[in-house]
Amino acid sequence: MAGEVKRKSVGSLQVGNYCVIDDAACTVSNIQTSRPGKHGHAKVRLDAVGMVDGRKRQIVMPGHDEIDVPMIDKRNAQVLSITGDTAQVMDADTYETFDLAIPEELKEELAEGATVVYWQILHDRIMKQIKPE
Repeated sequence: MAGEVKRKSVGSLQVGNYCVIDDAACTVSNIQTSRPGKHGHAKVRLDAVGMVDGRKRQIVMPGHDEIDVPMIDKRNAQVLSITGDTAQVMDADTYETFDLAIPEELKEELAEGATVVYWQILHDRIMKQIKPE
C-alpha cells in the first residue's frame, strides 16, 4: 500500500486537497487559475505545504494536466515505548514494530500502551492522533 498515488486533473483540485510536488506529499493551501488566452490553455498556480516537512512548495501547470494525488492509508498502532520525541509502536494489523516521531501537540497526552492513529503517505509515516479508550 505504501507509495500509492492516483492521477487527478490540476484544475479539479481545491484548497485542502492533497497532491505530490517534488516527490513530497503536500496539502494545497492556495490555487490561482489564469484565464486562457486566444490560443492557449488556462494555467493553474498551486501553492502547497509539505505534510511531513512543513516546507512551502509552488507549481505552475496547464489546468488540464494531471498531478499525482497520494493515497493515504490510515492505520492503528499500539505504543510500546517512548524515548524523547520518538515512540516505538506496533501496527495493530501486521504486528510490525517501527519508530514514529511524536507531534508537538500529542507529547503531553501520549502514554505507553495507548492506541494511536497514523497515516502512511508515500514513503512516510505520520502520527496523527491518540484514540480514546
